[in-house]
Amino acid sequence: MPGMGNSLRAAALLAFLVLSILVSLLISSVQQLGATTSRSSSAAPVGDESELAPHRGALIHRLDQRRREIIPLLLPHGDIKNGPSRHHGALDPTLDNSLWDEISRSSRVAHMDEMGCDSLADMQAVEVLGSGYTKLVVKVHLAGGQPVALKRVNEKGIDMEKCLEDFKDPGGCRELVSYKLKKEIVLLQRLQHPNVIKLKGHCAGEAGERGRVTVILEQGNPLQMIQLLQSPWEDRFRVCLDLVRLLHFLSQSPLGSVALLDFQPRQFVTVSGELKLTDLDDASAEETFCQTDEDCTLQFPHRNFTLLCSTRGVCEGLGEKRNIYNAYRFFFTYLLPHQAPPGLTHLVEHIMNSTGELKADINQTLEAFENILLLYKSGLHLDNMPQSMIRDYTLMRGMVTSGNEEYRCWPSYSQQGCVLSVHSAREAACICNAHSQCNSFTLTGQKTWTGRLLASFRSSFGHLVPDGTSEVYVKRSQAPEASTL
Repeated sequence: MPGMGNSLRAAALLAFLVLSILVSLLISSVQQLGATTSRSSSAAPVGDESELAPHRGALIHRLDQRRREIIPLLLPHGDIKNGPSRHHGALDPTLDNSLWDEISRSSRVAHMDEMGCDSLADMQAVEVLGSGYTKLVVKVHLAGGQPVALKRVNEKGIDMEKCLEDFKDPGGCRELVSYKLKKEIVLLQRLQHPNVIKLKGHCAGEAGERGRVTVILEQGNPLQMIQLLQSPWEDRFRVCLDLVRLLHFLSQSPLGSVALLDFQPRQFVTVSGELKLTDLDDASAEETFCQTDEDCTLQFPHRNFTLLCSTRGVCEGLGEKRNIYNAYRFFFTYLLPHQAPPGLTHLVEHIMNSTGELKADINQTLEAFENILLLYKSGLHLDNMPQSMIRDYTLMRGMVTSGNEEYRCWPSYSQQGCVLSVHSAREAACICNAHSQCNSFTLTGQKTWTGRLLASFRSSFGHLVPDGTSEVYVKRSQAPEASTL
């Protein structure tokens, strides 16, 4: 076994070294962005001009397409009719600089305190949070200790590798791939909402450093669905509620109705328990044009839905319906029904049916979620619970138990015991009566995000000690005689 331990330590050390090298390379490239020395000569494409010439026209066309995707997002409601004509020409470095200037200008107007390249000086990398086809995401601490997430082009990603294979131009490919980051910056500026990750700033290299773009975001924790599945229903409901609030906003955003084309749990993070969308580069506000209803078909792996083609020749609500069904199949199905409070089960089932069959729009869905939240916070769903249950317990105010013998229950807010959220002592008494091991419970005054109390359930305890904020409820058959009130 010692050999196995040494092997594991060696493997961990190797992984740490690889991570350190990767992060060091990222830091080096980011810090170079703020340099004042021109690097135009270093950005020259690698390879012979004769080798690049056959590919240049196609690359120029792709770059121009990417630029045209961003232009509508810079203007009110995606209207490009009165947009600057200079963006509609063939590729020219000055035009791309002008587009970036517009992005930066709109950023400064909306966020006077946004971070720039100077903010990245003396930062310390912490860990690589993720990497994908396009982007590399790294957690760093800025000079003052503030944690942020940085997004950059993934130089080893599939998008870069495919582009280099097609066009043989590293600088041009980096610029092409970086358009997804530029688009994301614009979307983050236009789609500000509590459930969208906060854009803290961005940084771009000088004119000679094509595609050197860094997005600075608030730090979140990747959404862990397996962990969520083991969490109390209240926390799972919160994720679903946050998602519905986000989709309601996207249905009537400043850009119009926005559809999330790449809708996966990995596109989300949590910040202090709040769900936030962190990847927006695949968001689309484009309408789908149609001639017949068959042109308005939503296709999913196991279901298809056909919507109506409106009189103006567009599929009304297509993006909204796509978002709702994806929320149902990726989130609601796994997080909502299991262990829902009995008094709310019928309302949860209604949401599952209406979203799974696309019978409700986002306004109706949000209303249904907010109604559940209201009932859950107010305790109205507990009206059928007998009032007499609390009479079976003796109350000790200003006390806390010591020498506890805890038992575990699932799901619990503590892995070491049984800690659940309750609306009142009456609900806690009902839970304790339902657990054969439970002889007492304690309310400490700690609350969950809904304002409900955290109750700790125990099988027995050694003695009581003073605590001004806590209350101990002991079954009368177990209560110390001297403590009876």
